[in-house]
Amino acid sequence: MELLSNPFYQRALAAAAFIGFANGFFSGFVVLRRSALSVSALSHTMLPGIAVAILATGALTQWNAFAGALFAALIVGLGSVAVSRGHRVEQGTALAVLYTAAFAVGVAVLPLLKTRQQLEDWLFGNIVAVGNGDLLISYATGAVVLISTSLLMRPILLTLFEPNVAAAQGVPVRFIQYLLFGLLVLSLVSSLQAVGCVLSVGLLVAPAATVSLLTDKTSALFWGGGLIGALGSALAVVLSSTIGIAPGPAIVILLGILFVAAYLFSPRYGLLAGRRR
Repeated sequence: MELLSNPFYQRALAAAAFIGFANGFFSGFVVLRRSALSVSALSHTMLPGIAVAILATGALTQWNAFAGALFAALIVGLGSVAVSRGHRVEQGTALAVLYTAAFAVGVAVLPLLKTRQQLEDWLFGNIVAVGNGDLLISYATGAVVLISTSLLMRPILLTLFEPNVAAAQGVPVRFIQYLLFGLLVLSLVSSLQAVGCVLSVGLLVAPAATVSLLTDKTSALFWGGGLIGALGSALAVVLSSTIGIAPGPAIVILLGILFVAAYLFSPRYGLLAGRRR
């Protein structure tokens, strides 16, 4: 109760709940597109972006870290979509080449930085230390993701399941594909302070993956994923102070536990349900 009365802790809980909901909501698209590996690649791409931003500005702030991570992930993500348009190289192949090249740049730049120790918060997250600027970035990017996907839900889903039908109905399929990648990048960047570059993939995949083991309803992937992401993230922040571990890993660990529990005990798709049949 003493922690809950602390304004820093209250801010951390609010940030965790909102970031968890926004990422959990968008995780429905990640699961439907089966693009979890792409999310993993893009999450690691943010590190070299932050490193180059520090090298260029000589300092590590939330704004240049955000800009660097966003720029690097957008270049790699949208670049892989552009390269795959020629149908000669698959998007996964292009993403692998661009992502590893970008990561290599980050590894080369790291020894040149004077703020290497401070990068740990951006690698693994430190949501308890979020400031007003961090909250503004997280809320703004999360709001853009939620509003865009809610307004364009039908054309996005039609593009995912039936791109030819979508094109015949006048849906700008190519634009939707670029938009999805852009929103994916924004979702990743919004979770930087919560779970960091390395662990952000868990927050953007686990919620909807958990829901997919419990129901066949497509809409449940989004709203259910958002609910699990929000409640799981906030609860993990509370538990992290009790058991003495960092909040970022605690969030991903708890979401992983929920996923395993759904796999084991889901009445329709769980491991135990399969044995009963």
